[in-house]
Amino acid sequence: MTAPSPNNPIDIAELLAFYASAGVDEPLEDTPVNRFAEARPKQTERAPAQAAPVRESRPPERQASQPSLGSGRVPERPAPPPGLDASHVPDAPARTMPATAAVPDEGQVLLARQLAASAATLDELRQHMAAFDGCNLKFTAKNLVFADGNPNADLMLVGEAPGRDEDLEGLPFVGRSGRLLDRMLAAIGLDRTSAYIANVIPWRPPGNRTPTPHETEICRPFIERQIELVNPKVLVNLGGPSAKTLLNTTEGILRLRGNWRVHTTASGIVIPAMPTLHPAYLLRTPAHKKLAWRDFLEVKAKLRELAIG
Repeated sequence: MTAPSPNNPIDIAELLAFYASAGVDEPLEDTPVNRFAEARPKQTERAPAQAAPVRESRPPERQASQPSLGSGRVPERPAPPPGLDASHVPDAPARTMPATAAVPDEGQVLLARQLAASAATLDELRQHMAAFDGCNLKFTAKNLVFADGNPNADLMLVGEAPGRDEDLEGLPFVGRSGRLLDRMLAAIGLDRTSAYIANVIPWRPPGNRTPTPHETEICRPFIERQIELVNPKVLVNLGGPSAKTLLNTTEGILRLRGNWRVHTTASGIVIPAMPTLHPAYLLRTPAHKKLAWRDFLEVKAKLRELAIG
C-alpha cells in the first residue's frame, strides 16, 4: 500500500470530495499563503509602532504641567495619549465592525417576533425574512431557503436547516435527502404539488454545523408564522431538531417518532403532528427506513380520516 500523495490525481479527487462533504466549498484565496513566513516580519514592523506611543504617552514634564492648564480650557482627559491611534486601543476593532454584522441577542428575537406577526401572507413573510439581518447565518449563506411545494396543501413537512445543495438552489430538500423524501411522499400517493416543505432555519449554517440554540430561537417565530399561514391539516416534523423546536419537547426522535403530537399556533389552532426520521439520517441508517415507512402510513391514514370527517 502506498501513502497518499498530493501529486496523485486520485488522492486529490478524494481530498476534494472530503472537503465538499465537510462543507468547504469555496477557497479563500487563489494561491496558498505561508503564514509562518509572514509572522516574523509583521512582528518586527509592529514593534516600533507600539513602542513609540509608550515613550511619548508618559513624559514626566507633561504630566507635571497638565494641572496648570487654566485659561478656561477644559483638559482633554478622555482623549488618548499623543501618538496613540485607534489601532492601538484594544477595543477598536469592535467599534469598526460593519453595520451588517449580526450579533444574536434577545433584541433580535423580539424583532423577529414582531416581523413574523406582522406578515399577513406568505409573500410578506418571505420579504420580512429576506430583509431581516438579525441572524448571523444570513451572512454566510448564499440564499434564503424559504419553502417549496404547494402552500394550499393539507400536508406540511418541516426539516431543520438547509444543506449545501439547498443553499445553492434556494429550495429545501433538493439533494440526496430531497430525492429520498420525494420517494417517501410518492409511496403514500403525494408529491411536491400536494405537500408544502420548509425548514426551521432558513439559512444554511456554515459547514453544515448544528445551529446554536439562540440561532434557532431567532428563527423560530418565522417558521411558526409560516405554519400558521399555511394552516395544514397535518404537520410532519423531519428529524429531532424540528420536532423539539415545534413540539416543545426534549425527547429524542427515536422515542418521539410514530406517536402523534400536536403543534399549537399563536392563534390557538391545533395541528396534528407526526415526528419522524430525517431523510439524511435514513441515508446513513438504511435499516430504519422501515420505521419512517410506518410513520408515513400513519400520515396517509390521518389525511384520509380528516378528509372524510
